[in-house]
Amino acid sequence: MARGRGAIACGHPATRDAAAAMLEAGGNAFDAAAAALWTACVAEPVLASPGGGGFLLAQPAGERARVYDFFAHTPGTRLDPGDADFHPIHADFGTTRQEFHIGLGAAAAPGVVAGTCAFQQELGRMPRREVFAPAVGCARDGLPMNALQAYIAEVVRPILEATPEARAIFTPAGGPPVEGDRHAMPELGEFLETLSHEGPDLFYRGEVAAAVDAACRAGGGHLRRSDFEDYRVERREPLTADYRGRRVLTNAPPASGGLLINFGLEMLAGLPGGADVDSPEQALRMAAVLDATRQARLDAGLDAGVTDRTARTLLDPDQLARYRALIAGHPPSHRGTTHISVIDARGNAAALTVSNGEGCGWIVPGTGFMLNNMLGEADLQPRGFGQWPTATRLTSMMAPTLVTDRSGGELLALGSGGSNRIRSALLQVLAAHLDGGLPLEAAVERPRLHLEGQCLEIEGGFTAATVEALQRQWPEHRVWPDRNLFFGGAHAVAAGRDGFTGAGDPRRGGVATVVP
Repeated sequence: MARGRGAIACGHPATRDAAAAMLEAGGNAFDAAAAALWTACVAEPVLASPGGGGFLLAQPAGERARVYDFFAHTPGTRLDPGDADFHPIHADFGTTRQEFHIGLGAAAAPGVVAGTCAFQQELGRMPRREVFAPAVGCARDGLPMNALQAYIAEVVRPILEATPEARAIFTPAGGPPVEGDRHAMPELGEFLETLSHEGPDLFYRGEVAAAVDAACRAGGGHLRRSDFEDYRVERREPLTADYRGRRVLTNAPPASGGLLINFGLEMLAGLPGGADVDSPEQALRMAAVLDATRQARLDAGLDAGVTDRTARTLLDPDQLARYRALIAGHPPSHRGTTHISVIDARGNAAALTVSNGEGCGWIVPGTGFMLNNMLGEADLQPRGFGQWPTATRLTSMMAPTLVTDRSGGELLALGSGGSNRIRSALLQVLAAHLDGGLPLEAAVERPRLHLEGQCLEIEGGFTAATVEALQRQWPEHRVWPDRNLFFGGAHAVAAGRDGFTGAGDPRRGGVATVVP
């Protein structure tokens, strides 16, 4: 651990540097998180965009924690399916292809601008223009393309080339930038600078809302100006759970990710421990907990949305005992999301997760950013495409999380990208750090499991004995040769009596730093 102004973990060096600049200038964790997010829109443009949505779990020093929910909201009206601009594309991951749906008919009302401006104004200390400045500079000057962003751009190339405006920004030379190419987004830089002066009304009551309304009316989109005018940031109490003497706070309903992490921790808390963190027994226990969490998600119908009543029912002691019994009966033997974690020297903590889906392919004129395709996300459409309820906050797997030590020891902020792998990634990092006693960096880097249906995904890095035990227990399985971004990207920071530490997940280009 090191002492200093604070610690940052996130998905790109430029994102980290923007956050560090805020702490160095006297800002707090919330200024740093906001600056990092605006810069991520430039440095990680497939994963973060003003046209997307997200969640902040905020712990202001000496105050109650709160969730800022600024995720995507469904439009107030729904076109007939035949009238909507909504079509499939196929993303090529190399070993597999996945279908996504894009077009103006895939876009929901975005919340990033409303949410980020709200939490920075309410909790931050810096002038808004200074918080935007690093992102504006990066967009105008350009950034060298790193390997991860180049790979992501190639995967979603059909989206980045879906319209002439998108091609002009993302593939100006006839293909996505490759590693080492310098990629500038000057139009986005101009928009962000204007936004820093005018604030969110520019977006929700001004030119952006008008442009989206006009395009959707003409081109088959559901969004209208009223969807922007009616958008509201929701402030919620976080879900809380006690886990082995610590208090775990995470995302609240209607998002499902936090509830499922709390469920998984309750499963672990009621099971015998003591096994070595790298033992086959420990891996089998974690696989069984992931299976119980998957089954609980299906039993409770969480894909259709989460209410406070659903949460109480799922975490009821009798329900937990039933799922633990299922675990005890076991014989021993890819979504666009990014995360930013910041803790400062005053004790403020920010865990911020955002997504643009994969993007809908349409660029808002004069802004340089792409709208989301949340209405084209199969994970978010349990009733089927085109059947979403109107004027409703979408559910999400995103689960920014904070952990406090009741003895006044460690404060931990973490989260992950990775769609339905978010909950499994965070649960395994928490278990390795809190139960296994691994340092934060080792807990983030150790191999992971994920259950996709009945198929156990086994990341490379486990011992041969552990892999053999898992294969015996799970006949349907896939062993990956190495670490892979499929298993999420958990970025975590901690503050303790001895100072700060941080860990960026190498699976997703993660970086971490302690600001002196």
